[in-house]
Amino acid sequence: MIIDAHAHLVTPLSLLGIRTGLQVSAGQHSLEWLQTMLPQADLEASLEKNIKTMDAVGTDMQIISPRPFTLMHSHDRFEDIDTWVRLQNDIIHGNVEKHPTRLRGMAGLPQMHGAPIETCFDELDRCINELEFVGILLNPDPAEGLPGGVHLGEKYWDPLWEKVAEMDVPVLIHSAGCCGRETYDEHFATEESMAITKLAHTDIFDRYPDIKIMVSHGGGAIPYQIGRWRSHWLMSQAATKPHIGAYMEALAEAAQDGRDHPERPDDLVTFDQMLRKFYFDTDVHDATSMQLLFEKVGVDRCLFGTERPGSGGGLDLKTGRPMDDLKYTIDNIETLSLADRRALYQDNALKVFTRIPKDIVEGRLDG
Repeated sequence: MIIDAHAHLVTPLSLLGIRTGLQVSAGQHSLEWLQTMLPQADLEASLEKNIKTMDAVGTDMQIISPRPFTLMHSHDRFEDIDTWVRLQNDIIHGNVEKHPTRLRGMAGLPQMHGAPIETCFDELDRCINELEFVGILLNPDPAEGLPGGVHLGEKYWDPLWEKVAEMDVPVLIHSAGCCGRETYDEHFATEESMAITKLAHTDIFDRYPDIKIMVSHGGGAIPYQIGRWRSHWLMSQAATKPHIGAYMEALAEAAQDGRDHPERPDDLVTFDQMLRKFYFDTDVHDATSMQLLFEKVGVDRCLFGTERPGSGGGLDLKTGRPMDDLKYTIDNIETLSLADRRALYQDNALKVFTRIPKDIVEGRLDG
């Protein structure tokens, strides 16, 4: 079974037009009124386009969330954000009901720059407990590039970590829009890299050892820049823990003199070990980059994810295929075993997204 763990709602232009009306109406339009204004034919056409895209590349199931760059988290009226996000979650729920064996929902949250994270909890509860979504999409920068944003290592987020850990709700970290000098694509890579580096320096995985956090786009720049973060990580530990600092000095002297290395302290956790506490998708659009990701974090921490259709629709000039046809890419990485591919395509997703109905999975496997 091929499960795409990172996909988004195929958005008709008429839906984006409703967002514009919502933003300028200053609360005049209700969710119910907006729903009546949305052409159902547009929604049906977008849904069928999505299913055809899945069929074309052999995807059995997609876990879909709202398209992140449209989420307007830096907007200044919470009521508008809440209405907009609820509208999209409702559309996703409707799509899942039409194609229950092909789609599952991942909830967008009505995050707002400057608002407590608890303001999202009503919608989180509704989507998980009532709409039977299987996870949540989390924007690590609701400020969307504006000053005053809070990074994921700050206490602001603690109520959310406690809640998702208690509920066993997986979190897909995915940046959203950008009001700064970056494009949203550039903002994605920056914020998703920061998500790892900031969370790595917290005790979140000690407090919640079973928490499931997946970082989009292969972890941003982290696998490629891993040497820099290894260095920072070790220097930080050496500076704050005297016995580790002493070990580092002894290690350097042993290396210089050609002597055996001293025994490593039991409590010295490497950056690579910390990295393996996260999960990652395969949405990197390049076979060599994907192989690097597998090498650094392990196949067992990676889930097949394409974001298709999305930013990867450009053609690979070597193959003539879209760059986000990632099943083709994975199938042609010769170093992967059949067990590796099964883990990437199915087993890892089922381990993370435990709310995917077992009867649907068993039916797909039997078929």
